[in-house]
Amino acid sequence: MKVTIYGSGYVGLVTGACLAQVGNDVLCVDVDERKINMLLNGEIPIHEPGLDKMVQANIAAGRLKFTLSATEGVAHGLFQFIAVGTPPDEDGSADLRYVLTVARSIAQHMDGYRIVVDKSTVPVGTADRVRAAMQEVLEQRAFNAEFDVVSNPEFLKEGAALDDFMKPDRIVIGTDNPRTTELMRELYAPFNRSHDRLVVMDIRSAELTKYAANAMLATKISFMNELANMAELLGADIEKVRIGIGSDPRIGYHFIYPGCGYGGSCFPKDVQALERTAREIGYNAELLSAVEAVNYRQKDKPLEKLQKHYGANLEGKTIALWGLAFKPNTDDMREASSRTLMEALWKQGVTVQAFDPVAMEECTRIYGQRDDLKLCQTAEAALEGADCLVIVTEWQQFRSPDFEVIKSKLNDPVIVDGRNLYSPEQMVKKGITYYAIGRGC
Repeated sequence: MKVTIYGSGYVGLVTGACLAQVGNDVLCVDVDERKINMLLNGEIPIHEPGLDKMVQANIAAGRLKFTLSATEGVAHGLFQFIAVGTPPDEDGSADLRYVLTVARSIAQHMDGYRIVVDKSTVPVGTADRVRAAMQEVLEQRAFNAEFDVVSNPEFLKEGAALDDFMKPDRIVIGTDNPRTTELMRELYAPFNRSHDRLVVMDIRSAELTKYAANAMLATKISFMNELANMAELLGADIEKVRIGIGSDPRIGYHFIYPGCGYGGSCFPKDVQALERTAREIGYNAELLSAVEAVNYRQKDKPLEKLQKHYGANLEGKTIALWGLAFKPNTDDMREASSRTLMEALWKQGVTVQAFDPVAMEECTRIYGQRDDLKLCQTAEAALEGADCLVIVTEWQQFRSPDFEVIKSKLNDPVIVDGRNLYSPEQMVKKGITYYAIGRGC
């Protein structure tokens, strides 16, 4: 089947590569010439395990192509996927300008029936706005062309996106046309073979489903962080509490790990956008507001632990930082806890020596060259001459370090662990002063 995808960022590129992998003819359209040139050369502008090989293989097979031309894109595919960014506006609502620009472009160039698929995360009612924008352009052209708009939200985890797409736990399709449902079912048939994962619903319900899923997961994280803060004051160990409640199958172990807050491209902006939607319809979504407030507060925990140990004034200190990405297996630093910490430390005159396995180039892109930021080539190098170590990303390579090396390189044998990677009892035995989240230390 012929598929056009607008936007070659995280969602668009993963979607395009996976659809091409099962035999479809996919054309990705983007306005960023540098990005398109990179992709044409088989270079990937994002870090996602396995994506580079999949893209390169499908380019070589002729199933995956890239272009700057919207005209070419509209002519190519029956399916027109919109996978452009929806960044938060100043008031927290999703900015739909890029989505609507693509919709108008499709209407401007289409010469027959098209299925327009909203793959971007968009607020309830976006499909109506896409339909209206396209209809307006078609009327200006005096061209009567049939089209359908579908909501098909993505549920991809950064770091595991290929598996999530190729082996989905659900495929949500929001449509008001049975014919379109069958065409979407045909497109997704290769990912739907062992049992029916297609969940078909009306468009508005599909749009809300994506926000509801992310808001629920964010709520679980913020709830555990609230419990962690209480555990510290009560002298309880949140890790033992986590195991105790996670064993209940109604709760489960997913997303109940306390830490120094969630980040990334989805949870923060989606909670904000859903809360904004609630306000627009006159509903006070107090829980959503609290989820966001708890998360912002939690990102200050590593700084609070440092000040607990050294006092309020940290000027002149050098801090080793392990982890820059908002989570492992990605280079994404959007809303990352590392950024909150580093920016607070710099204001106090602190130097940061940081290491991350993949996100250091992204860190340089964001912050440039700074005298108070040293990006180190190894985790051990970040420790050299530092006063203490702070961990904010739970990369696998940080889980079992050589603690004698850590002690020998740091000025003070102090670890502030924002992800609860180690046992407080073991740290005491090793002579390390250890500050974790919700563990009485």
